[in-house]
Amino acid sequence: MIFNSDNVAGAAPEIVAALVAAATGPAMPYGADPWTASVEKKLAAAFETDDIAVFPVATGTAANVTALSAIMPPWGAVLCHEASHINVDESSAPEFYTGGRLVGLAGEGGKLSLETVERALRTIGQRGVHQVQPRVLSLTQATESGTVYTPDEIRALSSLAHEKGCKVQMDGARFANAIAHLGCSPADVTWKAGVDVLSFGATKNGCMAAEAVIFFGKDKAGDYANRRKRGGHLFSKMRFISAQLDAYLEGGLWLKLARHANDKAARLAKGLTALPGFGLLWPVEANELFVTMPPAVIDRLSTTGAGFYRWDEGSIRLVTSFATTDEEVGQFLSVAATAAGAAA
Repeated sequence: MIFNSDNVAGAAPEIVAALVAAATGPAMPYGADPWTASVEKKLAAAFETDDIAVFPVATGTAANVTALSAIMPPWGAVLCHEASHINVDESSAPEFYTGGRLVGLAGEGGKLSLETVERALRTIGQRGVHQVQPRVLSLTQATESGTVYTPDEIRALSSLAHEKGCKVQMDGARFANAIAHLGCSPADVTWKAGVDVLSFGATKNGCMAAEAVIFFGKDKAGDYANRRKRGGHLFSKMRFISAQLDAYLEGGLWLKLARHANDKAARLAKGLTALPGFGLLWPVEANELFVTMPPAVIDRLSTTGAGFYRWDEGSIRLVTSFATTDEEVGQFLSVAATAAGAAA
């Protein structure tokens, strides 16, 4: 019953097997290996375009901050949700790598509205050289609240950003969960909707340590290869990063794992909201759920050995993963019902 984060899960068997296989025999270093080449082909197929540039890295932070550094000048500003990972969970890495500034914006359910972004673009930077200039809009998909942007929402936000001279970066740490929920093509919520660069996450969804920076348009990558090297993420034995991504993409494994996590989150949500006094802060559209309940129930739950994060005085966050079992879900629903009855 450990629902603190999807990072608590290990690695999927297919990923482990791929790493074992990649450990046998020689391979050229720094990405000149067959696994990296295969990843590039599979991502091109998944996103329905050959006009992409793919760069494997090992962490989500590295993917986000190096991608941002490639599309923003040091006098620029990144507009992002105030609760976004880059704004609250990546220390000063975004500022360190970009030299610019993050501007956090409010938004219900972890999402930025068109009106909020339009207002920020209209007001920030109006004093010319005395202020940072908006240059990037960062969207998180799925969001930190477990909600998901639709293709139309991303298209509208991207169109506005481009109109105002900004690039669009997407933090896709849980991108697979978003696609599993939407049931659309990955292309529909990225380059077809105006996204310039994606941090394609895999670590939270079954990989051991593997992400990829994907530029939609090879010309947009610019000098990113040099930035990745400077940032310490050009691995000599890149095959061990790429082998994970290769297995992750093979046969749609990435979406299979994400659907599993999403399904377990939906089951938790259904069972918990059936209990008296329980509710949801936001719709459950991926693998995170934020559950409201009496504080006394939260106190009792904390004594059961279940893992979760207290979100505020009357709510908790639960995150499921590719490894979450029906038994774990059932057990948590049982202890929650018992805690609710005892606190009544």
